[in-house]
Amino acid sequence: MDSVKLQNLIEQISLQYFNRPFLHEAKINRRMTTTGGRYHLDDHHIEINAHFLAPQYHEYLIGIIKHELCHYHLHLLKRGYRHRDRDFKVLLKKVGGSRYAPDIGLRRQKKFNYIYICERCGLQYPRMRRINTRRYRCGKCKGHLRLEQNLKAKNK
Repeated sequence: MDSVKLQNLIEQISLQYFNRPFLHEAKINRRMTTTGGRYHLDDHHIEINAHFLAPQYHEYLIGIIKHELCHYHLHLLKRGYRHRDRDFKVLLKKVGGSRYAPDIGLRRQKKFNYIYICERCGLQYPRMRRINTRRYRCGKCKGHLRLEQNLKAKNK
């Protein structure tokens, strides 16, 4: 989907669900990873995450557009447009927009450097930083921890 088709889709959804026209610009943002879209308060344009423009995510895209249009129309009407505002929550529920951007696998995976294991119960503790095993114990059974794997040494 290109920006012209996106613009037309947003205008169509705006008229269909909000009975108000979308009079500003719709843009595609290829750098977004954790959010589905963004409404800009200063110039009222809407940005949509390019990853959601694929045909298999069309239902998600509709929910994201409805979400951003809730921000758009409420802000222009000088009503509560923020996520915490009652006006926003009521309108979002009314039009069936998505509350959160769905996870389609774009978020970065955490890389752990160390894995500690409890000697008593076997519970694993993946950690980014090294910990003092004489000072810290297992949170479940208070057993001693031992360093099982030093993944940082393997990566070098």
